[in-house]
Amino acid sequence: MSRFVAITAVRDFEGRVRQAVVGALHGELQTLSPEILSGGPDDVFKQLSGAPPEVLILGPGVAPDEALKLATVFDLQYPEISLLLIAEPSPELVLRAMHSGIRDVVTSEIGVNDLRVLLERACLASASRRRGMSPAAEGGQDRGRVIAVMSPKGGVGKTTIATNLAIGLGKVAPMSVVIVDLDLQFGDVASGLLLEPEHSITDAVHGAAAQDSMVLKAFLTVHPAGIYALCGPRTPAESDYITADHVSRLLTQLASEFKYVIVDTAPGLGEHCLATLEQATDGVWVCGMDVPSIRGLHKCFGVLRELQLLPQGRHTVLNFADRKSGISVQDVEATIGVPIDAVIPRSRTLPFSTNRGVPVLQSGMRDSSTKGLKKLVDRFDPQWVASAHNKLHRRVVVS
Repeated sequence: MSRFVAITAVRDFEGRVRQAVVGALHGELQTLSPEILSGGPDDVFKQLSGAPPEVLILGPGVAPDEALKLATVFDLQYPEISLLLIAEPSPELVLRAMHSGIRDVVTSEIGVNDLRVLLERACLASASRRRGMSPAAEGGQDRGRVIAVMSPKGGVGKTTIATNLAIGLGKVAPMSVVIVDLDLQFGDVASGLLLEPEHSITDAVHGAAAQDSMVLKAFLTVHPAGIYALCGPRTPAESDYITADHVSRLLTQLASEFKYVIVDTAPGLGEHCLATLEQATDGVWVCGMDVPSIRGLHKCFGVLRELQLLPQGRHTVLNFADRKSGISVQDVEATIGVPIDAVIPRSRTLPFSTNRGVPVLQSGMRDSSTKGLKKLVDRFDPQWVASAHNKLHRRVVVS
């Protein structure tokens, strides 16, 4: 049973929290008075009954300065506990809160359903951090996977693949996924996810965000599906102010904070793409079912082998698959020299969902393309990887 602690003197808010925790999440809630904040975390813990909480809610009635002071100490001493601040989320307060280790800042008018979703995600994040602090997670394995979604040519549906991959992995690891739009001149991640970001990647690679991962989080845009997004520059000219070194540092920061970092790159092998490949643990190569796209990918693999920049994890996606094209999956595999890992048939639903800004893996629409997209997502799911490894091991033993 999940444990929640709310520090508030507002009965109406306490009632909504109790309804969300006890009624919807079947958790356990303890409420403390804001007066307890005059002490430190030890004084708070002395008032707790039972095990430490997974989520601490700093509710209305708590002075923001006192809340931030307590959160800073909690973040250092008890990083496995998720902290939520209930206050009017002004840009200045959000930035200070993120820097203090607070996970989310939301208004006191939040409804029960939205509160339930928020608390559930905070609970999952807490569990994820506890797993990361366990002895089995030690030894430098806490860096997230950096997944570069790439193609030597444009027009192959790369952004559609990247956004659906992010949404799918968001279900595997809620609030532990971030998608980065690295098509710095003409990126479409924002429109593909129906987002209107306040900040862009330009803001994230300069100033305080480039030096502090907690500040960097304040420049990310939260998507309703439980993922984060760092969208492209507002104008193509801004790309001139983002270097390969900026990209390397940014991906290193994000990989230290998120389980999955999906990077939607620009077509080709420019300096930003090469910098991404230097950081990437996985490469998702998107190929269309046409001769120029197939030959382009074959040449791309050859160049990257010479540069020794092929990531350890390779995942090849054949998009717009169509039996009437005159080219078979086997023909594609023979040309590029690697197997196709996921086939996404040509469909009407996929471009329609892209135009709406709602990926098919978010909307739940049934379509011929959904199976291929889910198969790609599964390749990054630890449970699926473990199952596939066990099947391979049994096959080797039997043979």
